[in-house]
Amino acid sequence: MSIKLTKNEQKKQKDALKQYKRYLPTLQLKKKQLQAVIRSVEAEEAALRTERAKREAELDSWIALWAENPLFGDKGIETLVVPGKIECKTENIAGVKVPVFESLEFVSLDYPLEDYPLWVDRGVESLRDIVVLKAKSTVLKKELDALSHELKTTTQRVNLFEKIKIPETESNIKKISVAIGDASTSAVVRGKIAKKKLLKEGNA
Repeated sequence: MSIKLTKNEQKKQKDALKQYKRYLPTLQLKKKQLQAVIRSVEAEEAALRTERAKREAELDSWIALWAENPLFGDKGIETLVVPGKIECKTENIAGVKVPVFESLEFVSLDYPLEDYPLWVDRGVESLRDIVVLKAKSTVLKKELDALSHELKTTTQRVNLFEKIKIPETESNIKKISVAIGDASTSAVVRGKIAKKKLLKEGNA
């Protein structure tokens, strides 16, 4: 980039350098915060997946019992559990707006109690718990996507300041300082030569 080798440009570059060095720590702190939050959310999502797998394994016997019961015919267990709308709120985490799970509504299904054994209610409750865990994981993944995108942007800005803007500005300041110094030295030399010439002409 071409720059003017003047004192005004030197001041402009020094002001820019101060600004970069003032913003950089803030960006670095935000980067660390985002990394910490992402690790926490990833751990939470992994725990949900583990819990869901455990619940699903526990439900296997109930599913087998359902499938073996001729009373239900071709009806699948999904006929008793129909998820509805996921309710979320929005929170600001490290400057990023992210969705946070609040609740999951289920479509109200009335089935004739006299036609279903008591263990069906327990199975429906367990299945609902699994669906809720899955919904929580879905929301957490959306949160991770938003946080990861912001981390990528913040990291790019940190790298821009650290590896490009600050070194480039420092180099510009050095270049201008050398040029101003050289110009000042040349002016002094020219002044001395002119003075010497005038003195010589005056003595002639």
